[in-house]
Amino acid sequence: MITLAIFKPHCLKNPIAYETIQQLLTANGLKVVARKRISLTRPEAENFYAEHRNKFFFRRLVSLMTSGPTEVVLLSGADAIQKWRNLMGPTKVLKSVYTHPECIRSCFGLSDTRNATHGSDSEQSVIAEKQFFFGDIKV
Repeated sequence: MITLAIFKPHCLKNPIAYETIQQLLTANGLKVVARKRISLTRPEAENFYAEHRNKFFFRRLVSLMTSGPTEVVLLSGADAIQKWRNLMGPTKVLKSVYTHPECIRSCFGLSDTRNATHGSDSEQSVIAEKQFFFGDIKV
């Protein structure tokens, strides 16, 4: 099984966060099978996050995701979607600090938008997000 992960711009700027996440992937049986660093344009970010267009945080999210390079990776491993989501922890950073203090977002998230990482939430999302970033790559 594969999943898609994104390391957000502020996470890439923090070498300790980035290296810690790489170690967590390996320690939890997730293997990077494709990786690319990209700088999203505003239209690309708006398209990728279109499902959030009418939510209050949409503009803030698009601004963050276009503020610098991001790294997009495809992860492979048993139950990869759920395993990656467990490593990330809850979307809301303040909540994660109390409920999941060891998770990525608790350790490296700054706010609900600047929460360090993104992860596909279903097999359907993986298919669409993989196509968006990697096209027809075979893994």
